[in-house]
Amino acid sequence: MRGMIGEVLHSVSNVSQAASTIHQGNLELSSRTAQQSAAVVETATSMEQLTATVKNNASNARLASQIAAEATHNASQCGIAVHNVVSTMGEISDSFKKIAEITAVINSIAFQTNILALNAAVDAARAGEQGRGFAVVASEVRNLAQRSAGAAKDIERLIDESVGRISNGHQQVARAGETMEQIVSSIARVNEIIAEISAASDEQSRGIEQIARAVGELDGTTQQNASLVSASSHSAHALEEQAFMLQRLVSQFCLQGAVS
Repeated sequence: MRGMIGEVLHSVSNVSQAASTIHQGNLELSSRTAQQSAAVVETATSMEQLTATVKNNASNARLASQIAAEATHNASQCGIAVHNVVSTMGEISDSFKKIAEITAVINSIAFQTNILALNAAVDAARAGEQGRGFAVVASEVRNLAQRSAGAAKDIERLIDESVGRISNGHQQVARAGETMEQIVSSIARVNEIIAEISAASDEQSRGIEQIARAVGELDGTTQQNASLVSASSHSAHALEEQAFMLQRLVSQFCLQGAVS
């Protein structure tokens, strides 16, 4: 009987020690789980902040892409306007050249008229009194021809100056058009780069959201583990107390048996 009771006491002692070991292990595991849970929560918070930052960057990239697209469109319209100005200035220059040709014809006619009027005046002088009236008319025609020739020369001078200015302006506008084309090309390239950044930001945002969800699931799993560890710790502690009580009861039983 005593041998059996001794074995029971030995077994109860082993159970008590095992329960104590399990309890201590669970306490340590619970502490580590709590640390892990805190780290996961901190990581989740950081991921939320990072997600917000990436989303904001993606939004800004899309906005920049829209602005760049509008700038490309506006610059393209400016380029078209410059091209139209160049074309119009070319047409004006051609018109001035035609006017200059007409003025040259007028100048030639005025010169010929002046010669004819001079010849008519000579003939009228030879005619004496009979040609006096004709001489007056010839003189007036000559004066008119000279004034026409002078006006034609003034017009020709003004046309030459205008053509020179238009030619200079045409060259400047043409250079401006080339510069505008380069600007349009550069803005288009910037727009492409921004579009690539926007697409990469969107993809990065989706990836971070997936990581954030995974961290959230990990946090949930960690919380479940913490609950299980806590429950296991309580059970081990209760088992340890019950083993201690059983050991005490068996010891009392042995003492009572010895007294009897």
